[in-house]
Amino acid sequence: MSDNALNLLGIAKKAGMLEIGADSVGTCARSRKARLIISASDASGNSLRAAENCAAASHAVFLTVPYTKAELGEVIGRGNPGMLAITDIGMASAFVSKLAQSWPDMYSGTNELLSEKARRTQYRKNAAKARNSNIGKGKRRTNK
Repeated sequence: MSDNALNLLGIAKKAGMLEIGADSVGTCARSRKARLIISASDASGNSLRAAENCAAASHAVFLTVPYTKAELGEVIGRGNPGMLAITDIGMASAFVSKLAQSWPDMYSGTNELLSEKARRTQYRKNAAKARNSNIGKGKRRTNK
């Protein structure tokens, strides 16, 4: 396994940021926790449609990756999954970035989209942290 993108999937699983299988991905998508839904290259047509529907319902990004179910299963250590979901936007962005390095024609647009989503998410987290910090210290916002 010399592929960095596949290694990131293994790390995501160990970190608890990866949902595996159609049922888990569907539940994750319905609760709007899925950030990136991945389908294997040799997944069936029904599985592809189900993954696309989950992505559309949860406003997640959908990708078909150039890896087979066997390759994904080997990295993850569980069967031959046709569908995966990454629940962390930073990990999803890193995964697509690695794919875009290997296949720039196929994944550069998706890489830019997820990078922008990750940037906006980080901005919102920093703003919420600053608000909570100011509330705790009793500071007020001053007009310039």
